Amino acid sequence: MKKLILGNEGVARGAYEAGIKVAAAYPGTPSTEITEFIAKYDEVYAEWSPNEKVAMEVAIGASMAGARAMVTMKHVGLNVAADPLFTVSYTGVNGGLVVLVADDPGMHSSQNEQDSRCYARAAHVPMLEPADSQEAKDYMKLAFNLSEKYDTPVFVRMTTRVSHAQSIVEIGEREEIELKPYEKNIQKNVMMPGMAIKRHIVVENRMNQLAEDANSLEINRIEWNDTKIGIITSGIAYQYVKEALPNASVLKLGMVHPLPMKLIKEFADKVETLYIVEELEAVIEEQVKANGISAIGKEIFSVQGELSVKKILSAIANKEIQTKNPEALPGRPPVLCPGCPHRGIYYVMKKLKLNATGDIGCYTLGALEPLAGIDTCVCMGASVGMVHGIEKARGRDFSKNWVGVIGDSTFIHSGITGLIDIVYNKGMSTVVILDNSTTGMTGHQDNPATGKTIKGEAAPVLNLVELAKAIGIKNVRVVDPFDLKEVEAVLKEETNKDEPSVIIASRPCALLIKEKKAPYKITDACVLCGACLRLGCPAIEKQDGKVVINDALCNGCGLCPKVCRVNAIVKDGE
Repeated sequence: MKKLILGNEGVARGAYEAGIKVAAAYPGTPSTEITEFIAKYDEVYAEWSPNEKVAMEVAIGASMAGARAMVTMKHVGLNVAADPLFTVSYTGVNGGLVVLVADDPGMHSSQNEQDSRCYARAAHVPMLEPADSQEAKDYMKLAFNLSEKYDTPVFVRMTTRVSHAQSIVEIGEREEIELKPYEKNIQKNVMMPGMAIKRHIVVENRMNQLAEDANSLEINRIEWNDTKIGIITSGIAYQYVKEALPNASVLKLGMVHPLPMKLIKEFADKVETLYIVEELEAVIEEQVKANGISAIGKEIFSVQGELSVKKILSAIANKEIQTKNPEALPGRPPVLCPGCPHRGIYYVMKKLKLNATGDIGCYTLGALEPLAGIDTCVCMGASVGMVHGIEKARGRDFSKNWVGVIGDSTFIHSGITGLIDIVYNKGMSTVVILDNSTTGMTGHQDNPATGKTIKGEAAPVLNLVELAKAIGIKNVRVVDPFDLKEVEAVLKEETNKDEPSVIIASRPCALLIKEKKAPYKITDACVLCGACLRLGCPAIEKQDGKVVINDALCNGCGLCPKVCRVNAIVKDGE
């Protein structure tokens, strides 16, 4: 049977057909859908882990127990999972272990543009890179086989365009793989220095063997055409190359680490001019040139952003694709949704002229005008440690004007340890947890505080209030972010205390509420003071010198009437 599916579904299907037993992940675009698709298969145990490090450790444990397992994350999540990754490279596996990482060239939904192929090289872990949905499925099955054959975890690298593009896939049957027997092996699995030294030698020998075998691996293939131009490429860049230069000879690399250097040399010897076309870092190029092979790469291509057919034609063939210039459109910056519970907190923070260390999630959008609610955004969990650092650097008088802002899922991911640090090291910072009852930015995934697993089963609810108290926070306050008077009073009180505090702003994400409420409207009593516009709600607009509410966007949350001093905002129909 053939089916048109996303690259991410192809990954999930490939893992399923390969007989996977355990899948763990933390959601992150562009990888999120993979685990959501896997969770639909009853034969597979799937979970949202609190963070990527835990997910990696769950998958490693399953592999040690003899099951085929995978862990899924986006590129920045790999930073969180790097600690166990580098050591499981030394221990090797029992059941096949695949690490799926999705990079985001162009930073469509990410705070940086790192290239995960660098991790494959640093950790001495082989990496495959599919170019479409069919390859995504096939490479997953191959990855599990390679993992068990060479006793190693195996990376499969996706990128945004492959993850979120659809192509035709041949659907196969699931292969039921028996659990491999567990055997106690301290020398192999306990990485104390004496054992690790010996295992490092094993890793180097393994990679040398993989590099040799890569030359005959079917996924590394030469497509001979005109030999005036030869191109080495992989992943989505291969698709651009084939469209831009259909007559060029191409060496398509399905395995991007280790590289098949014999095959590369054979290809290079038979083409007049060799180009290396790869997105982001010069990972392939540097290794090819280090082996004495002349090639053109980043001299004509940028290390930033995505490639395209136009960029390749312009760089290699000196051709420009003629495109019609679209009419200039007004900018459309991302904003918090109508009815977003985070809006009230940011509105009050701006009124009080508070600064905030921010974090990763929907609430990051509160950095933009008119709310301008956060001053920093670095990584998951950073807001907690950073607000503590600000206090220790500048003193309490300065830090009383600062709070750390973090979401409920992100707090569980990596904010808890920062809060422990504040208490342990006698900090006095205020941390605001924006609890919207979901993992919002990535599409409403459950987390330990929601009471449901990825499969919708009931689960114990992590009580954030009791957790904060258990850490040692004496001042824990829960507020409704739409109760602006209460929010203002609590923020003033807690930021002025010379001891740490936690404020939990608790209200569900507006998109979780299915009941449609009557929209609001602005009456002729409006005096054009602009107070409602300062909420930054996309439903409130200025048209022809008047402020109006777009009833198609308004979800009747009731926040805007609370900031109107002349009571000009009323329910439609009243």
